[in-house]
Amino acid sequence: MLKTKTDLSALNERQQDAVTSDEKRLLVLAGAGSGKTQTLIQKLIYLIDDKGVNSSNILAITFTRNAANEMVDRLIISSDETKEYQSLIADKNKSKSEKELIRNSYKKKNKWVENLTIKTFHSLCYGVLRNYGANEFDNKFRIISEDKKPDDDEFSKYTAPETVFEVFYKTLIELCDNNQYLLDLKRYILDYVIDKIHLENYHQSSVPKDGRHFTSLNGEKVWSKSEQYIADWLYRHNIPYQYEPLLNVKDFDFHPDFYIPDANLYIEHVSKKSYPTKDKEEQFRKGKLLLVKTFEPMTADSALFNLTLDKIVKNRLPENFNQNRTLSFKEELNRYLEDVKKFLGLVVQVTDFIKVENTEINSILEKSQQDQHERIRTFYKLAIPIIEKYIGYCTNKSYLDFNDLISRTISLLKNQTDIKHQLQKTFKFILVDEFQDVNNLQVELIKLLLTDDTQLFCVGDDWQSIYGFRGSNVNYIVDFEKHFPKSKTVILNLNYRSTQNIVGASNEVIKHNKFKIEKELSALKVSENKIVVFAGTQEDENIDFCYEVVQELLNDGFQHDDILFLYRRSKMFDSYYRRFKSEGIKVQGKTIHSAKGLEAKVVFIIGLTEGSGGFPDIWLMDRIFQVIKKADYDLLMEEERRLFYVAITRAKDKLYLITEKGNGSSFLNEIPDNFKIKSSSDSGSIMNKIETCNVCSRQLENIWIVCPYCGTKINH
Repeated sequence: MLKTKTDLSALNERQQDAVTSDEKRLLVLAGAGSGKTQTLIQKLIYLIDDKGVNSSNILAITFTRNAANEMVDRLIISSDETKEYQSLIADKNKSKSEKELIRNSYKKKNKWVENLTIKTFHSLCYGVLRNYGANEFDNKFRIISEDKKPDDDEFSKYTAPETVFEVFYKTLIELCDNNQYLLDLKRYILDYVIDKIHLENYHQSSVPKDGRHFTSLNGEKVWSKSEQYIADWLYRHNIPYQYEPLLNVKDFDFHPDFYIPDANLYIEHVSKKSYPTKDKEEQFRKGKLLLVKTFEPMTADSALFNLTLDKIVKNRLPENFNQNRTLSFKEELNRYLEDVKKFLGLVVQVTDFIKVENTEINSILEKSQQDQHERIRTFYKLAIPIIEKYIGYCTNKSYLDFNDLISRTISLLKNQTDIKHQLQKTFKFILVDEFQDVNNLQVELIKLLLTDDTQLFCVGDDWQSIYGFRGSNVNYIVDFEKHFPKSKTVILNLNYRSTQNIVGASNEVIKHNKFKIEKELSALKVSENKIVVFAGTQEDENIDFCYEVVQELLNDGFQHDDILFLYRRSKMFDSYYRRFKSEGIKVQGKTIHSAKGLEAKVVFIIGLTEGSGGFPDIWLMDRIFQVIKKADYDLLMEEERRLFYVAITRAKDKLYLITEKGNGSSFLNEIPDNFKIKSSSDSGSIMNKIETCNVCSRQLENIWIVCPYCGTKINH
C-alpha cells in the first residue's frame, strides 16, 4: 500500500486504491452502503494533503444542494479537532438558515474548504454564466422555475417575477388571437382531454345515456366524428345551425341531422350507423323542403369534404352573409380552463424532455407529423408554436430555466474557446458524485471541461440508477469506457450498512437485470434476522401487522427515527399514516425515489403487489413522449427492479416486505427462501408469525423443533 500523509486506515483496500489512483479517467463503482461518500471525501483530502493540489483547482459536482452541503460538512469535520462544528451542524433545534450561516463561518476559517468548488450542475453553470457568459447571454439573467422562489437560496436573488407555467399560459393566449389556432386547440381539448376519444372503451363509462360522445366546437354532443366535423365546419364559418331539430312535415315526427336557417337547408349525414332515410326523404318531398345528403366515405378526404360542404352550404347563403368573426380565448375556452391547463402541463413536460435530451425542436415537429395517430400529430402542431414562442419570450426577458443553465453553458464553451480553456486550466481535477444519474446535457458539459491532463473521478452505482423518467441515462455508467476512453474502474463491494441477509437478497434481486455491470456485494454485518414477508388478506391486516411490529420495536428501545416506511407511490401510505397518527406514532414515510441516500435500522416496504397500483409499476409514458425518446419496456422494468434494490438496501438491521395474499409482487419471488421468512394472517395472532427464541431472541422458522442457535426446544 502506498504510504500517504492522509490517514487512510479507516478505508478498505479497494477504497484506498480509488483514493490514491492517479488514473486520468476513473470510475468508482460503489455498491449500496459501501462507503461512497467517505471515499469521495478522502479523495479530496488526499489530493490536497498528499498531492499538493491547490483546492481552487478542484471541482466536485453533486446532484443536490444537500449533498454539496454534506460534503462541505464532512470536510470541515475532518479537520475540526474540537468536534464543535459537528455538534452545531447536527443540532435539530437550529434552522436551515442558521446552519448555513454556521457553515459559511467555518468555511472562512478553513480556506482550503472555501476555495474548493463544490457545486450542483445547475449551480456550477449559474456561476459560469454569471461570470463569463456575457458573450452568450445576458449575464444579469434571472432564473425562471416552477415556483417564484427556487429551493436553492443561491438563485433567489435573481428569480424571475413569473413562473414557467405563467409564461406558457400567457404565450398560449397570445397564439389564440389567431382564430384557426384557437379552434384547433379547442378541438384537441374536447377530443383528447375531455371526451378522450383515443382511449379504448372509455365511452362505455363516460358518455351520456343517449350515446352521443363527440363534442362539437359549440359544446354540443353529437353521435359521430363525421357529424362533429360538419358541426365544426359550420361553427368555424360562423354559420348558425340546429342539430337534430324536431320536425313534423305531415305524417310523423323526426329529427334531421342539421338545419341551417340562413340557407333554409337540411343536411342528412348517412353512415353505416344511420337509420334508413327513405321515409324521411318522402316527408321532405311532400313539404318541398331542401335536403342534401352527405356520406361517410366523403369524410376520408378532409379537403374534399370541405369542398363538398362549401358547395352545399355557401352558395345558398345570402349575399351579405358574414362568415368571418373574431373569436376570443375567454369566450371559447372559459368552460374548459382546467382542461386547458392539463394540456399546457403536458406541453411544459415535453419542453423539459426536449431540453434534457438536447434535441432540435424542428426535428421533433417533423418526426411527430409522421406519426400514425392524429392525436400525436395534432398535439405537436399545437405545442411546437407554444414552445418556440416560450423560448423567444424567455430570451427576450433574459430568463433561463434550469435546463437552459446547462445548455447555455455548453453553448458558451463551444463558441468561446477562451472561456473553455480558462475553465479547463482552473479545474484540473473533476469529481462527480452519483454518476449513474447523469443525463445527455450533463455528460456533454463534463466532456467540454476535460483535457488529456484532467483527472476525472466519477463515483456511482449502476444498480441504483432510478431517474430514467426525468432523463438520466444509465448507459453512461455501464459503458463508461466507451464514453471516456482509457478509463479504469474500481469496484467497492463491501457493504457496511446492512446485514448479510439483506445484502444477499439485494444481490439476488438485481441479478435479474441484464443491463448492468457484474459485481457481488458482501456484508460486513452478520445477523440472524431474516427478511420478513407479510401477506395480509386486506390492507387493514397489513396495517395492523405493521402497527404491532412498530409498537414492539419502540418498546425494545428503537427510536421513531430508526424506522422508515418506503413505497412506490405516495397514496400507498395514506391509510398507514392515518392509523399511526391516530395512535400517536410519528413513522418516517417516503417514496423510494426521495429516500435514495437515506438509511434506517428498520425498513418497511409496503404496497408490494402485482399489477396496476403495485410495485413494479411500469409507467409507459404517453406516446406523445415517444416522439422525443422511444420507451423500452424491458429497460423500464429493469429500472423498477433497481428501485426495489434501492429500497431494500436502505435497511440496516431489519427489513419487512408487506404484500397481499395471492397477489404478491413478482420481485418477492426473486428473493431466495434462505434470506426470508414468509408470514400471513391465516392462523392465529399476526405477531406469532414472526417467532423468536425465548432464550436467544433470534428469528425461528416454523419447521424448526429446536433453536439451531442455542439448542432451546421450541414450543410452536
